[in-house]
Amino acid sequence: MVTVLLVRHGRSTSNAAGTLAGRTPGVDLDDHGRTQAAALAGRLSGIPIHRLVCSPMDRCRQTVAPLAAALGLEVETDDRLLEVDYGSWSGRELKALLHEPLWRVVQAHPSAAVFPDGEGLAEMSARAVDGIRAIRRAATADTTVLVCSHGDVIKAILADALGLHLDSFQRIVVAPASVSVVRYTPLRPFVERVNDTGDPILAPPPARPAPADPAAESGAGNSAGAAGAAGEQPGGPSGDGAAHPSADHSSDAVPGGVTR
Repeated sequence: MVTVLLVRHGRSTSNAAGTLAGRTPGVDLDDHGRTQAAALAGRLSGIPIHRLVCSPMDRCRQTVAPLAAALGLEVETDDRLLEVDYGSWSGRELKALLHEPLWRVVQAHPSAAVFPDGEGLAEMSARAVDGIRAIRRAATADTTVLVCSHGDVIKAILADALGLHLDSFQRIVVAPASVSVVRYTPLRPFVERVNDTGDPILAPPPARPAPADPAAESGAGNSAGAAGAAGEQPGGPSGDGAAHPSADHSSDAVPGGVTR
């Protein structure tokens, strides 16, 4: 039996700036993200973690560094856990991406979304799930593995564990520095926890910022599932671009399917 703790990296400078980081180099945790990383080590103290595996992106390495130091474990990296390659969308402001026709595809039919000069969400899902299966194959006894990755990647892994089609993965919320737990048994996966931020249950969501463009609110913005409800930019990716700076309890999903 393999228990996987899925941790999204803490808030990044791109999250705070409202841009879609993707694989852009030089994106680090901001001050709040570093505080989240330190708190994460405390939240997980006492849990017998046997391996730490993370995306090669700096913001993921920085998130697990305090925990690795506390546990005395080496941090392994796996390219299959990399952020989505958003191609020419990388580095752009989320409010500008709202007007792209692809934005609504990402939200409503993510399995068909392929980013210009980048990869498709279905391709990302396949590699991420393969990475988790490799972790399961490597286990020779009951083990607990912490995996640190990105919003859309974790949502795809959770959707697979829940038996959901990728087109439903935008219904899952994965906030910065959140922990989700999947226990993989010989029979089936059991999803035991999703989006645990250590905050109070049903904490009120942050106020939604006024839309930059009223047309976006009535059009693409309204198609944004959890993103719009939590003060995120409606209609797109939920990767490492930021939603509203105060939206630390949200998935940071870009309306459409990306999780920055």
